[in-house]
Amino acid sequence: MNTPRHQRHALRHTLPLCLSVLVGCGRPAVPDTAVGTLEMVETDIGPLQLARAVRVLVQEGDHVRVGDTLAIFATPTMVAVQAQADARVQSAQQAERELIRGARPAELLRAEADVKAADADVDRTAADLSRLEPLAARGDISRAQLDAARAAARSSASKRDAVRETLRLVREGPRNERRLAAAADARGANAAAAAVRANTNDLVLVAPIDGVITSRNVEPGEVMSPGQSAISIGQPSRPWARIYVSQFVLPRLHLGDTVTAQLDGDTVTRRGRIAAIASKAEFTPRVALTEKERADLLFGVKIEFVDPTDQLKAGLPVTIMLPRGNK
Repeated sequence: MNTPRHQRHALRHTLPLCLSVLVGCGRPAVPDTAVGTLEMVETDIGPLQLARAVRVLVQEGDHVRVGDTLAIFATPTMVAVQAQADARVQSAQQAERELIRGARPAELLRAEADVKAADADVDRTAADLSRLEPLAARGDISRAQLDAARAAARSSASKRDAVRETLRLVREGPRNERRLAAAADARGANAAAAAVRANTNDLVLVAPIDGVITSRNVEPGEVMSPGQSAISIGQPSRPWARIYVSQFVLPRLHLGDTVTAQLDGDTVTRRGRIAAIASKAEFTPRVALTEKERADLLFGVKIEFVDPTDQLKAGLPVTIMLPRGNK
C-alpha cells in the first residue's frame, strides 16, 4: 500500500528528532549531589616495644591536648638496662679523661727511677767486664767467666735502652689514635645510653595532637606488642567524607575545589575541599560496554572540612553539592 506524499514528508522530519531523543534518553542523568558519611581523623598511639601497662590515665570521651600523658608502660629489665648503660658511659668517660691527662706523676717518677737503676747496672757490668778482661788475657780466669761478664754487660745495656724508651713514652703520653678511639668509645656509650632513655620515654604515651579519646584499648596489667593501639585520639575539628561519583561527574571535579555540604534536616551550608580523587574506578563490571554498564563506573572522592564548632559528628550522613560545570 502506498503512503501518501504528505505523510512521507512528515515522517522524514520526525524520524531524526525521535532518534536524537532516544540517544539523549539513553545517557544517564548526571546528579547534582552525592551522599557520604562523615568520619574524623584518628591517631593510634601504642608502645614501640613489648611492655606491660602500669597506669592508664584517660577514659573514652576525654579531651586531651598535645603533651598530656595518656598511659604508662614498663618492662622488667628497664631499670637494669638503664643502670648498665649509665655505668658504661661513666667508664668510657673516665678512660677518655685518663688518656687526656696523660701519665700520673708517680708513674713518671717510677719510670725515671727504673732508668737510673738500669744505668747503674750498666756501669757495674761494664766495670766488671773491664776488670776481668786483663785477667783473662793473663789466663787467671777461664774463658767462660769472661763470656758471662760480657753477656751481663750486653743484657744490662739492653735493659737500660728498654727503660729509657719506656720513660720517653710516659713523658710523651698516649698516641693520638688512642685518644681518638677513647673519644669515639665515649660517644658510643653516650649514644647507647640515649637510646635506652628514648626507649624508656617511649613507654610513657603522650598525646601528639589535640583531640578526644575515641578508644581505650588497654587496662593496667595488660601486655601489648609493638604496633598495637593502646589509645585512639580523634580530631573532631577535622571531619571528612568520601563520596562516589560516576565517570560523567568526574571531569567537573578537581583537587582543591571548594564544595558545599549540608546535614540531613539542617539548612546550614558548610564548605569543604576536595582532598583526593581516586585514580581507579570501583564497582566496575567485568566488561563495560553498554551505557548502563558504563554508568556503574564509580570513583571515590575525599572531601575534607574544617569544623571548629565540632558540629559535624562522625557517622552522620552528609549531602555534597557537586559543581555543575560549564554549560
